[in-house]
Amino acid sequence: MDTEKKVTLVVTIPAYNESATIAEVIEAVPNQIEGIDKIDVVVIDDGSGDDTAARAKAAGAAKVVSFTHNRGLGAAFNQGVKIALGLGADIIVNIDGDGQFNPADISKLTKPIIDGQADMVTASRFADSQLVPTMPWIKKWGNRRVANIVNKLAGLNLRDVSCGFRSYSRDAAMRVTLMGGHTYTQEIILDMAFRGLSILEVPVKVLGVRKVGSSRVANNLFKYGWNSLMIMLRVFRDYRPMQVFGGIGLVFLTTAMLCGGFVMVHYLQTGGFRPYIFVAFIGGGFVFISLICYITALLAGMMHRLRNLQDEQLYLLRKQAYDYKDVSE
Repeated sequence: MDTEKKVTLVVTIPAYNESATIAEVIEAVPNQIEGIDKIDVVVIDDGSGDDTAARAKAAGAAKVVSFTHNRGLGAAFNQGVKIALGLGADIIVNIDGDGQFNPADISKLTKPIIDGQADMVTASRFADSQLVPTMPWIKKWGNRRVANIVNKLAGLNLRDVSCGFRSYSRDAAMRVTLMGGHTYTQEIILDMAFRGLSILEVPVKVLGVRKVGSSRVANNLFKYGWNSLMIMLRVFRDYRPMQVFGGIGLVFLTTAMLCGGFVMVHYLQTGGFRPYIFVAFIGGGFVFISLICYITALLAGMMHRLRNLQDEQLYLLRKQAYDYKDVSE
């Protein structure tokens, strides 16, 4: 990043019924960070039923946007990015409004972007064994499993893919297109990794549980895990269609070959197909399904190339819009 130009940081805070902690978080955002000339705070009130919005304004947030109803963390994050870009953000830091993260650590997340070392920096609760927070074992186990899935899908080596405390360069933020409304933490890592953007993990000390109340996103671990898995699989399907549909087709083709081999061995031994002729029909059906899967993979690959072109066009349109016009309203 060119440090000679003035650098603007916009801190976005998605909040849903966070009246007890939102002011504390906003007031703890540093007024000065090395390499940054201007710092603004934006709060996205995700349809709160309390006075989160009023307290955010009173605490000094530069902009507070309130949804008429609860739309989900992913939608709130998306809106925050749009507003931040409209305000001219060179770096965007997203932090939760529940007080689990220390805003003083924002400088740790912005420095690698200022130094040009990464497009995105994510805080990690598990990268440093001495900083692992106290939390229920089931959540630690779940975070490890999700991290393993994301790493295998994207070829990464991250310890924490579910932390919402992250920073993004302006260019990276304009390239992101999210589809999920439930959550965004895993989806955005996959999205950026598949686009070839660099991701850096920085260990920070955080609270393992909310200061007040319970998590709105992960209050039901099984539902959260299922929704997160579906989002990750959809992203992988969109960016790696040949691996998904080709892999499914290979399973059916292998099964068909086993069925065919079994029937052929039986024929050579007995001179007939009975009583296993139905196995041959099953194998033929599997061959047909395999063929359909490979045709789908080819079509999905074509759609993926078209999406890449559309994403590039969308990126250029966003650059034109955000660089020349304030669209934060």
